[in-house]
Amino acid sequence: MTFTPHGKHLIAGTWIAGEKTFSSEPASGPSHEFAVGTVELVDRAAKAAEEAFWSYGYSSRADRAKFLNLIADEIEARAEAITEIGTQETGLPEARLNGERGRTTGQLRFFASHIEAGTYLDVRHDEALPDRQPAPRPDLKMVQRPIGPVAVFGASNFPLAFSTAGGDTAAALAAGCPVVVKGHSAHPGTGEIVAEAINAAREKLGLHPGVFSLIQGGNRDVGSALVQHPDIKAVGFTGSLGGGRALFDLCAARPEPIPFFGELGSVNPMFVLPEATRARGEALGKGWAGSLTMGAGQFCTNPGIAVVIDSPDADTFVSAAKAALSEVGPQTMLTDGIAKAYRDGRDRIAGSSGVEELLTSNSEMRNATPYLFETTGETWLANHELGEEVFGPLGLVVRVTSEDEMQTIAKSLVGQLTCTIHLDDGDTAIGQSLMPILERKAGRILANGFPTGVEVADAMVHGGPYPASTNFGHTSVGTLSIRRFLRPVSYQNIPDALLPQDLRN
Repeated sequence: MTFTPHGKHLIAGTWIAGEKTFSSEPASGPSHEFAVGTVELVDRAAKAAEEAFWSYGYSSRADRAKFLNLIADEIEARAEAITEIGTQETGLPEARLNGERGRTTGQLRFFASHIEAGTYLDVRHDEALPDRQPAPRPDLKMVQRPIGPVAVFGASNFPLAFSTAGGDTAAALAAGCPVVVKGHSAHPGTGEIVAEAINAAREKLGLHPGVFSLIQGGNRDVGSALVQHPDIKAVGFTGSLGGGRALFDLCAARPEPIPFFGELGSVNPMFVLPEATRARGEALGKGWAGSLTMGAGQFCTNPGIAVVIDSPDADTFVSAAKAALSEVGPQTMLTDGIAKAYRDGRDRIAGSSGVEELLTSNSEMRNATPYLFETTGETWLANHELGEEVFGPLGLVVRVTSEDEMQTIAKSLVGQLTCTIHLDDGDTAIGQSLMPILERKAGRILANGFPTGVEVADAMVHGGPYPASTNFGHTSVGTLSIRRFLRPVSYQNIPDALLPQDLRN
């Protein structure tokens, strides 16, 4: 059965057409027309979300867990249609879409079990001490409470796991916050089906229709209006540094500033230490090439930089990476715009003084092929543009002259999502010297692995200092992500009957 999108917005339980439409730009298959979002629709959705908060924000953890589990069920019930339209729109293979769907539904179910356990609430109680001198202590109870409606921006590179029902939406709904999603124009049909799944789950449980809305893209004013709407209390965003920073600034400039949880990009440097290079240089080069080109390099954790001490062993590492990359054929990128930005990034790196091109190829139209460049530590330190993300399968080797220069490179880094150390037993001392630096630079540090692949787990951090993210104290993946949409409230001498259910008795 072929799925044909209807191209409408979902605003508080009602599918609404638009006066203007935009055409999707699929990698394959037919194009479809989708309604263009408007500022008026943003206002309707945000006001409905605020109205829904008065019931959903005070619902039980068990009821919210039912909602998350039922959303997962409804997504799986539409699996075939999601894969069909998703592969057409993005060019991603079926296996990738199926795996990402499993990650999305698994995340929803994981969050459901997490909130049912209740530990995320960080409940605290200081009992009253009426006889304490010189002053008595009141009874104090504290719990995390939902903040209100949340705006979520769908990501281009993960049409399921970081989009309509992805991590930001799942975290906000788990916390008790209604959600207004601005759909991504790279996969509007996929977003529409997932919105249908969320709405079906909502209807079955009889929840307020304002608990979820989807406004399709096609108009930049929609994003600006959404983050500035007075009923929106936080924003979840995954995307480019430029777009994210612009929205972040709008959030900060509001009469009531709100938190903007933006994941904006990273080059995810690897530090390949001498003994590991000597023992495993060829294998590490091949492994890096595989990680670099996975999904056409369209992962926010793509390891675009490899720092290695110059030596014959480094030659082995670089030669192996070059050989493996040369065997990778053209891969379809998510959008024409992303493909163009990749070529522009390639030209920027290739045109930089002191950079040598080791592997060239012919990226055309929407296809991407790998590129490999090399430079010195001195050149890297003199040109900060070499540390800017190129979204795609492009690698840059930075050859340094010593362990001291490797540390200097590490200290020069801006905030990263990940940093990786490849080391053997003989590298422990230099590894120890790097760790204090890297933990100031990244949200996740890896040893002897590759960062592509982010586990949904309690201990995962997917974030980091700016510009990796706009809030270094939080994560967009894992159960800790729910905390973004909660705030602590203390209750002093409040009668039990007036307390939130989670604090009673």
